[in-house]
Amino acid sequence: MLLNVLASLGHRGIKTTAAFGRAGLMLFNAVVGKPEFRKHAPLLVRQLYNVGVLSMLIIIVSGLFIGMVLGLQGYLVLTTYSAETSLGMLVALSLLRELGPVVAALLFAGRAGSALTAEIGLMRATEQLSSMEMMAVDPLRRVISPRFWAGVISLPLLTIIFVAVGIWGGSLVGVSWKGIDSGFFWSAMQNAVDWRMDLVNCLIKSLVFAITVTWVALFNGYDAIPTSAGISRATTRTVVHSSLAVLGLDFVLTALMFGN
Repeated sequence: MLLNVLASLGHRGIKTTAAFGRAGLMLFNAVVGKPEFRKHAPLLVRQLYNVGVLSMLIIIVSGLFIGMVLGLQGYLVLTTYSAETSLGMLVALSLLRELGPVVAALLFAGRAGSALTAEIGLMRATEQLSSMEMMAVDPLRRVISPRFWAGVISLPLLTIIFVAVGIWGGSLVGVSWKGIDSGFFWSAMQNAVDWRMDLVNCLIKSLVFAITVTWVALFNGYDAIPTSAGISRATTRTVVHSSLAVLGLDFVLTALMFGN
């Protein structure tokens, strides 16, 4: 019995290590084999549309309502201490440092990441990737690389949109609904936020999250079992693994940026 348990753990460990190795090789090939702009520009533009533009609706709507909820809850807390004029600082810092990059990455994983996994998995199931290899076309360069770079480019831009819309949503609640003077709201935000450092840290987080989410999504699709059940499990793994990776990396990056 004990030997069976140890054998099962060893088998799982070997499979996990092998999967990390394959994922690392795929990431290396995706980064090194970046698409040539003149030759693969249509592929990259198409993926920027599929990954980035089609994700804007959920990013904008979610950013608006999260900013409004943050503004309302922040106002209720700050009025207890007669500090409601600091609402702009609370909304901006919360969105720039944490909520913006994290929530945008989670939404990106759910919408674009799952779509990438399903698309690549379907190409694997219908043997399109094998056909490319038979025609001496590198599928990593033609299929994986444009989608990888589209995800890396799209998520930081979507994060900026999310933060901007969220701050506007917070101002709608604080200024238009609760009657805070707009000058107090915006001046408190400008005085508290170090736009150079806070914005740079926000973009660094979103870039790390973009690489992680896109990498996980593409690898799960590329490594999926070529059946309908296998693609379904791969899509589920993408959302779960990328979400956990984003939350874990967020703590690490926050500790490095603000821990001192």
